[in-house]
Amino acid sequence: MLPRPTPQDLRGRQSVRATFKLSAKAIEAMSIVAVHLGIKQKSLFDHLIEDAQSLKLIAREVESDRFNRIGRIQKTFVISRKTLYSLDETSKRFNAPRDALVEYSIQRLLPVITREREKHRRRKEILRDMTEYMENGLKILKKSESLLGEDDPVFLRWESAMKALVNSQRDIEGFIEKGKIIEDF
Repeated sequence: MLPRPTPQDLRGRQSVRATFKLSAKAIEAMSIVAVHLGIKQKSLFDHLIEDAQSLKLIAREVESDRFNRIGRIQKTFVISRKTLYSLDETSKRFNAPRDALVEYSIQRLLPVITREREKHRRRKEILRDMTEYMENGLKILKKSESLLGEDDPVFLRWESAMKALVNSQRDIEGFIEKGKIIEDF
């Protein structure tokens, strides 16, 4: 027999709005990771905060004085009711500011951004190589057309391969363009 969800489980998935005061860098980090990896901010936020072990470790290490010195901006996020409950409970239990728990939880994304920035740099390098390869392929295509004609099976196969390469290159360019957000962080 399959386990059945309880009304409490289902209510825990309901979306609620919660406002936090966070540094501009934390807000930007959430946005960058969400856009770059194609993850909804709600899912990302829920993932960070529902990790009870990490949240407890953060709560034990929060330095309220240092946190209060950071310039912060008020930002409203959509999160699950379960995430908000977990955050509130941890905040009360460890006497840690809710905003600080969120701020430090988001800082866990910084290594992800660093790794993705390096991957983005490598993708740009591969795109340059691919563009060079495509330019050579187009020269071969023109040569095969002039030597063999446009009805020749070799020309037709090469033309098909080049169309696929051009489409792939265009898709990769779009992905890299979307990833430029990570370069400036």
